[in-house]
Amino acid sequence: MLKLNETHDPGLRSWVTSANDGVNDFPIQNLPFAVFRPEGSVEFRGGVAIGDQIVDLLVLSKSDVLPAQLRPTLVAAAKPELNDFMAMGPSAWSSLRFALSRALRQGSELEAKLRPCLVDQANVEYKLPCRIGDFTDFYTSVHHATAVGSLFRPDNPLLPNYKWVPIGYHGRASSIAVSGQEFPRPLGQLKGPDDETPSLAPSKRLDYELEMGIFIGSGNELGSSIAMDEAESHVFGMCLLNDWSARDIQAWEYQPLGPFLAKSFASTISPWIVTLEALAPYRRAFSRPAGDPQPLPYLSTEQNKNAGAMDIKLEVLLQTKNMQAKAEAPVSLSRSNFSESYWTVAQMVAHHSVNGCNLQPGDLLGTGTQSGPSHEESGSMLELSRGGKQPVQLPNGETRTFLEDGDTIILRGYCDGPGLIRLGFGEVTGTILPAQLNC
Repeated sequence: MLKLNETHDPGLRSWVTSANDGVNDFPIQNLPFAVFRPEGSVEFRGGVAIGDQIVDLLVLSKSDVLPAQLRPTLVAAAKPELNDFMAMGPSAWSSLRFALSRALRQGSELEAKLRPCLVDQANVEYKLPCRIGDFTDFYTSVHHATAVGSLFRPDNPLLPNYKWVPIGYHGRASSIAVSGQEFPRPLGQLKGPDDETPSLAPSKRLDYELEMGIFIGSGNELGSSIAMDEAESHVFGMCLLNDWSARDIQAWEYQPLGPFLAKSFASTISPWIVTLEALAPYRRAFSRPAGDPQPLPYLSTEQNKNAGAMDIKLEVLLQTKNMQAKAEAPVSLSRSNFSESYWTVAQMVAHHSVNGCNLQPGDLLGTGTQSGPSHEESGSMLELSRGGKQPVQLPNGETRTFLEDGDTIILRGYCDGPGLIRLGFGEVTGTILPAQLNC
């Protein structure tokens, strides 16, 4: 479990003034990583966000601004994929973040040398921050699992294994893209309750899923496992994740082996990875409701009980095609909090590897839809519209049971609290295009 240090001091301010306004997602206490290229450049490189600027690590790596002993770390972080940097482990990640924190503070003697390394975020293009070898999607919100289960099994919404084991499935990494992803409405086999046979057609029940993404840093050898008290040292950081779902395709195909084409057509992540170190001040105690089974010993430690949960506030917004045409702002659909998760980051990592599965730098774990205890905190349209039975009314008079062509979904997430600085994850956007009827 990462401890607080001087980089978390809420009194720190940066000479990059936009980082000090209290509303920007990227104050000096954050310093998240992404891969980008400046306007007019053909070369992607690693970067660190500060206010509305990016520290260009490729330019920085060719200077003498930071101590010489950091050069191997800086060179790895400047590459067009962060996998090598991720593989270096927590000491390397923390050392670079610490050096950048000192260099970016008000009064730093390095300001003049570091200013030429800054790039305006408004003038860059992002790509995936790393090569994602494998993607595993978990199902960690008991509120989401209960709400969805009650639609299909009103008398028994939760299956008996849910409160004992972190449920997950292996997804498709090739269709994950960075924020701004546009994708056609997926085709698949559909079979309604009154249909004699299935048919191939565009999904009519397309949905979003409000999730967090967890990037693995240093991995483990095949056949070994990661213990709970070591799990977070294998996590580089977190992002926002929209794991789009075609609910009607899913309903027909998922038995007996689970999701397939209903999930593999698109997943969208935010470009910025917030490190676990930056999230240290927002840790909270993790506990189970009275009467629920306690985790098995391999999924339980005192530090996980004391600070396994994370207070990350999440929000889903929708901008329809009509709203875009009229330049109307997106509307908020729901808000929830990652602290409600039934399983923690450490538990997901430990369970994933307990059978000897080898996690690798850049692997992505999804948390599953993060819904809260109330209906207004639902993390999907499936829940908000109660399975499509109750349309959601939008302020402009439109309604939605599921998503329509031209809809853009925006996810946002941030942390704050009494005596703490607000820091965020940026946002992730994705837009649905009409189906490609070429089959």
